[in-house]
Amino acid sequence: MQGLFIKTVSLAAVVCMLAGYNAVLKNREKEDEFAKLCAQVAALEKFIQSSQETQETESAGVYTDGEWDGEAQGFGGSITVKVKVEKGRLTEIELLSAKKEDAAYLSMAKEIIPAMLQKQSADVDTITGATFSSAGIKNAVAQALEKAET
Repeated sequence: MQGLFIKTVSLAAVVCMLAGYNAVLKNREKEDEFAKLCAQVAALEKFIQSSQETQETESAGVYTDGEWDGEAQGFGGSITVKVKVEKGRLTEIELLSAKKEDAAYLSMAKEIIPAMLQKQSADVDTITGATFSSAGIKNAVAQALEKAET
């Protein structure tokens, strides 16, 4: 009877150790998978950063430094802008005149300017609700940038 008890306790101890060992193995697998995923994320972040730096480098120096005027048709009439280029990059867009534009549309259309500065191009989407006025600004900037292209 005592031998059966010892064998049962020994068997239970072996089963517990195997269960614990399996848990350790599963934990290690999860840690390895997590480490692989972290490495993939780091590689993707590095790739994205490299792509952004490449885009910035490619867009740098595209334009001749100076101030350039452009004019295009908006919703209510002619829109005139002045673009400023420094170190080959578009740094400022100033709306010089838009006399016949509706103030409400023009106010909304001006929201296109930061997008063009960020993209370093006039190739951006127009502003919904002020399509013709924002297209006028966009086309005037495009005309000015054509003058500034190196």
